[in-house]
Amino acid sequence: MTSSLSTQSEPTTTVATTSTWRRLAAAPATRIFGVLVLLVAAFTVLRPTSFATPANAANIAADAAILLVLAVGATYVILTAGIDLSVSGVLVFSGVIAAKIMQALGGDGIGVILLGLLGGLVAGAAWGALNGFLVAKARIPALIVTLGTLGMSLGSALLLTGGIDVREVPLTLVLNVGSGRVAGIPALVVIAALVALVAGVVLAGTRFGRYTYAIGSNAEALRRAGVDTARHLIKVYALAGALAGLAGFLSLARFATTTLAGHSTDNLQTIAAVVIGGTSLFGGVGTVVGSVIGVFIPTVLQNGFVVLGVSPFWQQVAVGAVLIAAVYLDQLRRRARSRG
Repeated sequence: MTSSLSTQSEPTTTVATTSTWRRLAAAPATRIFGVLVLLVAAFTVLRPTSFATPANAANIAADAAILLVLAVGATYVILTAGIDLSVSGVLVFSGVIAAKIMQALGGDGIGVILLGLLGGLVAGAAWGALNGFLVAKARIPALIVTLGTLGMSLGSALLLTGGIDVREVPLTLVLNVGSGRVAGIPALVVIAALVALVAGVVLAGTRFGRYTYAIGSNAEALRRAGVDTARHLIKVYALAGALAGLAGFLSLARFATTTLAGHSTDNLQTIAAVVIGGTSLFGGVGTVVGSVIGVFIPTVLQNGFVVLGVSPFWQQVAVGAVLIAAVYLDQLRRRARSRG
């Protein structure tokens, strides 16, 4: 009898395992990971001695870290069928606030650094909450709102600094966070990985995450279920703003300056990374894992082009083209789902 039951369970286990592998293979994140592997392989073949080195790999990861923090926030926003073009300006503004606070306090202690971090986070969250309020309460399209706050935040940063970068950044911050390592891994990468991990768990396993998906899928149904969707949207945009503030602080640590003119394409790269990673611009579909993989596509492209000696102007063309391709593929997936 036991033998018979064991024999019957084997096909069931095999079918379940096969089904799991099929779902994994069909997942957008898996396909994007395949594209990333091909990109890395191509640049490795073309420049094996300069691209495929531990030092360059660490450089790619550090470059991706700041973009990843932005992409995590953008993932939440885009899942609600929204968009946030303001992250470049919010990053710069938050970095300026953090730098000004640390400059005013003086010194190199941990207390000064933590207060600078807090200032950057609050500044970013404030811009994000403003975005969310205007989108959710004033019912202004997110594209218009965040395009406006992009200009406002960047302009405010320039007013505060007179257009001159703040270069008085605590050396402790630069050495321990900007160029420091944890168990041989760049500290920036460790921080970004922790942010992605926490955000992924929250999105996949909490009520906040479920509401975020539901707003993008069917906001009216969620509203009828008694959920204050406007309040939730404000929280989502505030979260994205706070993460842009964190990215501004990390940028300070990495470059030891506010880099006022160094983030002009961050919003494009962030949206490209999230959409490339499988998050639908129409909302309700996407994962943080996909965005993590998607972040490395433009980062590896840019690094590879630098190694090959390609003009930086072509780098922007490539990222834009990849974004258009990702949106087109997203539309194809939507049509396939609607037919199925």
